[in-house]
Amino acid sequence: MPSYDITRPRFRLSDEHVIVLTELATDRPVPDEYSAARDELRRCGLLGQDGELSVLLLPVLKTLVNPVVVVSLEATGRQGTLNHGLIIGEDHVVAHQSWPGEREAEYTTVEPKTLVWAMAGMVNLQQSAAVRDAGLAVVETTVATLEAGVGSVADVPAAASGGAERDHIRAALESAAARETAGTPEPAGTSEPAGTLDEPALTLFADMIGELRSSWRMTAAWRGRDGGQDGVAVRGFGVWDCGPLGYWHRELPAEPVAPGQVGPESAVRLVRTDAKRVWQMITDLLPAEGEIRRIAGR
Repeated sequence: MPSYDITRPRFRLSDEHVIVLTELATDRPVPDEYSAARDELRRCGLLGQDGELSVLLLPVLKTLVNPVVVVSLEATGRQGTLNHGLIIGEDHVVAHQSWPGEREAEYTTVEPKTLVWAMAGMVNLQQSAAVRDAGLAVVETTVATLEAGVGSVADVPAAASGGAERDHIRAALESAAARETAGTPEPAGTSEPAGTLDEPALTLFADMIGELRSSWRMTAAWRGRDGGQDGVAVRGFGVWDCGPLGYWHRELPAEPVAPGQVGPESAVRLVRTDAKRVWQMITDLLPAEGEIRRIAGR
């Protein structure tokens, strides 16, 4: 059920509610399959009986209908995947944040001068002196091995000790790496098959998966130049937040990742970083004014 808080203001809306509101805001008919969402908006007071929009919604809808930059955040953890983001308009910035197990996300306006702080807050960026020395600065493997290790966590009983969980993850990583390297020719000048995850990287990677709070990727898209042509420009980056083992920048697969671009054999490279560098990557994600192509008449 949609709801709102007039003191900020902020709104709890599902995707269906947003579709209804944006259709009405652009004078288009609402498809019949969204009639239930429209009725819910009427009952909560955000929509009049004749389809008139509440004035409280105007800054949010103006931004959603005419975005200049769209920042998307996909964060995956033990509770599943959540989608958050920021929509930057000509006059307002709108943040939306979802909640595990809930249909509705919270939409609220953000002071433009605090834009980077809002983006950092969505990933819970923390400057901490309590990060352990991981020993290695780079971990390299493949998508198949990574998925085997991360997927194995779901098989560990909730009451299992941390050590038992690490042993289970390590076994899954070893098994996946063995399957992957069987029959793979050795690269020239080496004595090990390609893709081998050896010590101490194996133990470290198992610890990283065990401590993983979230793996997230953040992208920004705007009207600009793509390949020398007018189009949608996109850039992004991915990070693992491993709690006491710190932040790791996922250099490979490099963001933005297009559908079908990554497969089981694709390389994965995680490089140790820190909160200061992540902050800079968030800042660099946003386009400069000269990178944005304005539509005539706006």
